[in-house]
Formats: sequence, structure tokens, C-alpha cells
Amino acid sequence: MSKGRLEAFSDGVIAIIITIMVLELRPPDGVDSAALMHLSSELTAYVLSFVLLGIYWNNHHMLLGAMRRVNGAVLWANLHLLFWLSLVPFATAWMGRHPTAPFPIATYGAVLFLNAVAYTILQTTIIAADGHGSRIAEAVGHDTKGRISLACYALAIGLAFTHHVWSYALFIFVALVWLVPDRRIGARMKAD
Repeated sequence: MSKGRLEAFSDGVIAIIITIMVLELRPPDGVDSAALMHLSSELTAYVLSFVLLGIYWNNHHMLLGAMRRVNGAVLWANLHLLFWLSLVPFATAWMGRHPTAPFPIATYGAVLFLNAVAYTILQTTIIAADGHGSRIAEAVGHDTKGRISLACYALAIGLAFTHHVWSYALFIFVALVWLVPDRRIGARMKAD
């Protein structure tokens, strides 16, 4: 499979995931702003998840653009990432409907944690395919940003049962950390 086909397939799946997520939003029964306020937690969860999916799409695009080789391991690692991303709509809807309930918040955190793990696996698999001296390997380095994100998600899962507001703060913090596309890879590509 060519790099272009892998990107196109991934783009299509992520677009479908976002579409499914928005279809989970139901219009309010009323016709005034008070009716809309009843959906505020669902809308907030949707916005957060949309931003996170956008971040994954953006960094995924940079990562695949920088890689040189596609092999079976890369295909499976990419599919693994897409699997975990596909659970975001479910976790978003559940948390949005129960914004203070510990288990839905922890489940959302677990899905985000597993998305981050899957992205790390994809990144590692691409580095293995391209070689440890590749531009991706040099750009990623020790991946401190990725490790901090994993730690924040793990902490958010635990905090969901004691201080759920801190879970939300950690979800937002990680989104803000990654909001700008991963400059390490882009800078390395320009240097080559």
C-alpha cells in the first residue's frame, strides 16, 4: 500500500468518526436558549472531542507525511489507532450525558489514554520501518510531550472518582499542549 492510500483511508475514517460524533447530538425539545442550556454539557464534550480528533488528524498527517516506508506493521499500527479513535464518539456521548458521573468520565479518559498509546505505537512502528536514524526518529527524540500526555490521561482517570473537575482540566491541558501541530516533525522535514 502506498503512503497516499494510507493517508486517504485514515482521513476517511477520521471524517466518519467526527460525523458519528455530531450525529449523537440531538436538538433540544424547546425553542429558546434555556432549552439549549440543557445540552451545554453534551456540546462542551463534543467541542473537546472535536478538537482532540482534529489534533490527532493534524499530527497523524504530519507523521505520515514524514515517513518513508509503509509495511504491514505500520498498517496494523495505524488500524489500531483508528480503532481507539472510533471509540471517541461513544465515550463523548456518555460523558456528555453524565458530566459529573465518575465512570463515564474515567471511561472517556481511558479512551483518550488508549488513543495516545496507539499513536505512540504507530510512531514507534514508523520509526522502526524507516530506521532509528530517520527524520521522524530524530524529530521525536524521547517524546517528552507524549509521555506527559499519557501521564495526564492516566491521572485524569483516577481523578474522575475523587475530583472530576481536575479530570476535565487535564483533558483540556493536553489538548492545549497539542493544539499547535507537532513542530518537531515539520521542522525536521524542512531541514532535509
